[in-house]
Amino acid sequence: MVDQRSIDAGGVRLAYRVSGPPDASPLVLLHALGEDATDWEAVVPALARSRRVYALDLRGHGRSDWSGDYSFELMQADVLRFQGALRLGRVDLIGHSMGGIVAYLLAQDHPQRVSRLILEDVPVPRPREPTIPARPDGDLTFDWEMVLAIRRQIDMPDPRWLERLSQITAQTLVLAGGPRSHVPQDGIADLARRIPGAQVVTIPVGHLIHRAAPEAFTEVVSAFLLTGEASRPARQP
Repeated sequence: MVDQRSIDAGGVRLAYRVSGPPDASPLVLLHALGEDATDWEAVVPALARSRRVYALDLRGHGRSDWSGDYSFELMQADVLRFQGALRLGRVDLIGHSMGGIVAYLLAQDHPQRVSRLILEDVPVPRPREPTIPARPDGDLTFDWEMVLAIRRQIDMPDPRWLERLSQITAQTLVLAGGPRSHVPQDGIADLARRIPGAQVVTIPVGHLIHRAAPEAFTEVVSAFLLTGEASRPARQP
């Protein structure tokens, strides 16, 4: 059963969906740009068999506040406050695309809060040729101003993001979507090389691995999450 909930994270209301045994180890899911917690529906049932799964709507998305103030740093701070408000302690963290950037920034800045890190088809933070996206027609489930702000940071990332990948201490799995993905795969390989001890697995179905191949995704992710489980500290009350 999936419960829809929300909390106040430093003045920003964050909506999230939670499922799985209440006493199980926490697993936090961070979606891509323009998506929300429902994007994980194909994989949550399998993951929630052994985990307490928290799928967030990041600020500017879905049911969370559309605050008008957006950056990766603010999203990272939101997730950290979310962990604190729910007293989750250290978590396993999965981030897809934009959510993966939020995830590795959190792992860089707060290594004590992330046990295992899974980055799904996440671009390496290098400057790229800026483009201005066209706003889709009709009502949106996300704030278009958020898209513009986040795209600016993706186009011209803070150089420290790249430099500090080597400081990530969490056990890390990098999932690549292969040649069908629009994300340059050599950049994903570069990202993985810079994270100490990172494993790389390619599931060649394109950028949306967890949607296009949910069984393969959950099989690889579940096996990775079991590594070192016996030595993991107990969850905080």
